Amino acid sequence: MPPIARVVFMLGIVSAAGLALGHIKVRGVGLGIGGVLFTGIAGGHLAREAGVTFNAEMLDFIRDFGLILFVYTIGIQVGPGFFAALRRTGLALNGLALLMVLSSILVTAVLAVTGVVELGSSLGIFAGAVTNAPALAASQQVLTEVRADAAVMALPGLAFAVTYPFGIAGNLLAMALVRIVYRIDPQEEARAFEAERRSEVAALETMDIAIRNPALEGVELGRVSLLHDLGVACSRLLRGGRLQVPRDDTVLRCGDVLHVVGPRQRLEQAKLLLGQEADVRLTTKGTDLKWERIVVTAHPVLGKSIAALNLKGVCEVVVSRVNRSGVELVPTAALKLQFGDILTVIGKPEDLKAVARLIGNSERRLQQVEMIPVFIGITLGAALGSIPIFLPGMPAPLRLGLAGGPLIVAILLARLGHFRSLVWFMPPAANLALREIGIVLFLAVLGIASGDRFVDTMASGAGLPWMAWGVLVTMIPLVLTGLLARGLLRLNFLTICGVLAGAQTNPPGLAYANAAATSEAPALAYATVYPLAMCLRILAPQVLVLMLW
Repeated sequence: MPPIARVVFMLGIVSAAGLALGHIKVRGVGLGIGGVLFTGIAGGHLAREAGVTFNAEMLDFIRDFGLILFVYTIGIQVGPGFFAALRRTGLALNGLALLMVLSSILVTAVLAVTGVVELGSSLGIFAGAVTNAPALAASQQVLTEVRADAAVMALPGLAFAVTYPFGIAGNLLAMALVRIVYRIDPQEEARAFEAERRSEVAALETMDIAIRNPALEGVELGRVSLLHDLGVACSRLLRGGRLQVPRDDTVLRCGDVLHVVGPRQRLEQAKLLLGQEADVRLTTKGTDLKWERIVVTAHPVLGKSIAALNLKGVCEVVVSRVNRSGVELVPTAALKLQFGDILTVIGKPEDLKAVARLIGNSERRLQQVEMIPVFIGITLGAALGSIPIFLPGMPAPLRLGLAGGPLIVAILLARLGHFRSLVWFMPPAANLALREIGIVLFLAVLGIASGDRFVDTMASGAGLPWMAWGVLVTMIPLVLTGLLARGLLRLNFLTICGVLAGAQTNPPGLAYANAAATSEAPALAYATVYPLAMCLRILAPQVLVLMLW
């Protein structure tokens, strides 16, 4: 079989078997996507026993490209809400991540200082127990800088292969332990997270207010500044039994009834200004006015404010609500439109059709993946990850690598939303598909590459102590952080899962959390703590060697 076909065949078998293994659950707990790693180890061992070899450079490329796909799609998913999450809970979450990293360093240092394991082995145990391949690379680099001999140089890689599998499983076990100890229902946690996120933006309500304030007689609606200051929208006006769309130049009359949209507290303030709540309900039924939900998909309107579109003046319609990523916003004049925003628009049917043509409303565009922005983002991410960062006292420069670089670039691009005709929006189904393909390829290759060494090391007995100490380095920080986060800080379980996965830079842990319940909470927490955790994980081996060599 040709070399390329051999690699593809093995990856197909390992991936399919691993995904099937991950679906097997015992009392509701399974390996999830982590099953691919274990079938990869088995496949790598059987291939070696059969004398089958694989092209190492090809495997390395597939592994790294899979990792890039995974972290890039995570960044695109969480980018729009990342900075809001960072402002809200970022300090607490990164504090938990710092606790995890420092406690794992402390346990590793104790093992090395007491002579339980050699320093070279402890570096591999640290990297494998926290599932951080860049930390292993940093370990090899710093040992080269201190001129370690060949025997010591070989230890980190072997210890990493032995401890890595439980590093994956330990992350999943810690999440399951927190879930069991506190009797948590992940679906309920997902609902609670969504409710909390929505509560940050006051829920929109409607009120029909009859104008009774004599001071407003003959005043144009656009000149009632307090309504604009309150951030409420006037979407309908009833005068003389006829329903119409109010414009800024509409002259108000006592007895008019305005249909106002906004948060309840601000509606009450608007009522004090205008008059009193009306007995009638302004509905479009039986009138020549209709309402529709129209989706923003046209390039020319992206980034433009509602005021700049002048929909009231051009089409004689009014925007009453804007739904962005499941959250309803008041359509203030300064609100800038993003791709995928859903506008609730009121007006005559012919005017609604004109608005739909203006802002897009294309179902096809919503389901279409813009591939040029994807590859631009990946290119920028790889470039950022390759930039050396020189720190005083460090024997070698640090790099964000192929995991940190694409993640940070994706978050920034998703937050930007678009640049001219380039749109960094990805349909959820496409995002999920690329993400799953990426993590499966990464784990399959990692397992195949570790399979031959793993079995030999375990059979010789040398790997058993490493595995035992690796369990401590894995579980002590995870369990301590997980129990503290829930018991003391009362954090959402799915957010805790994201912190545990992100602080351990463990993509399978995030995949497991995503499978537990449909929510953005794990990915947001993961992306919030990942940059700090990755930098600290890469620094840790260098600090350990500088202190203990």
